[in-house]
Amino acid sequence: MQIDFAKKELTLKLVYYGPALSGKTTNLRAIHWLGTSSTCGELMTLETQNDRTLFFDMLPITVSSQSGLKIRLKLFTVPGQVMHNATRRLVLQATDGVAFIADSQRSEADSNRESFLNLKQNLEEIGIDPTRVPIIIQFNKRDMEDVRTDEELEAIAKQSREPIFKAVATRGYGVMQTLRGLVRETWDKLEEEHQLEKKFGISPVRFMNEIELNLKHNPGRRER
Repeated sequence: MQIDFAKKELTLKLVYYGPALSGKTTNLRAIHWLGTSSTCGELMTLETQNDRTLFFDMLPITVSSQSGLKIRLKLFTVPGQVMHNATRRLVLQATDGVAFIADSQRSEADSNRESFLNLKQNLEEIGIDPTRVPIIIQFNKRDMEDVRTDEELEAIAKQSREPIFKAVATRGYGVMQTLRGLVRETWDKLEEEHQLEKKFGISPVRFMNEIELNLKHNPGRRER
């Protein structure tokens, strides 16, 4: 988190993490597509020839509060391939919250598990306590065959400390809900640690209401 008291600006770094081809970049593309041009900046990507993320993607989002506070959200993805683990650690530096993008297909259960364990290990290696950073989980690709059922995800949610969301990122379904959930969890944690309401005069409830308003879908675009 970066705070500029003179300009009344708060910058939050949010990282989309997960196994290769789970839909991290697709989430950012969908947010960029569904968001308004006044809120979402330019989506920056660095890909290989086969559309795999080589380094990271970054999407800036700016939200202006009625209290005068300007909130900047910087959304990053990490490369999912095992060979790029050093890059994943680099991108995780100073993160305020993490969205773990899991693949709903049963065949990808082991990849999801290994990637989630890798996330926690990398957080520890860069000096971030995994139990202290806000993490939410999105089960993506709900439109594929042989996926975990809704009942299975509900059972997982009951045993998990992380909130769970469902999505079909290629159609934009669930991506905004996931982002809002991540922002909510992140703000609550930062409020607990830094008393942002006292410093900026904006309550968590009011903050989320203004985030909701600013992150509404572009009326000219619909979930695909």
